[in-house]
Amino acid sequence: MNSIDLLKKFDLFDELWTPKIISEVNEQYVKLAKIDGEFEWHSHQNEDELFFVVKGNLTLRFRDGEVNLKAGQMYCVPKATEHLPIAHEETWVMLIEPKSTKHTGEIESDKTVEIKNQEWI
Repeated sequence: MNSIDLLKKFDLFDELWTPKIISEVNEQYVKLAKIDGEFEWHSHQNEDELFFVVKGNLTLRFRDGEVNLKAGQMYCVPKATEHLPIAHEETWVMLIEPKSTKHTGEIESDKTVEIKNQEWI
């Protein structure tokens, strides 16, 4: 049995806004992503989405406010809640979400990564 070293996993990729799957638990994927700048306004109609900041700072903007996270903090976005992730510097996040979660919800953009194309590292 081997443990997973998150920092070593982050060293394996440079792409931004392209989550990499590192584990699976109870029909949920555990993913890592490097992010910088603004993503897309989107929601996930049937899935909650957990953001855990490993390095950097993340703002989760909502239509009625925002949550600011720094390294070591997390927030769970409830299903059907429209949100806009923003990183003002390169930020490393761990995501935990159902395997069926579409990267950009129902929005299609140049940042969309299809479920079938998500890479394991």
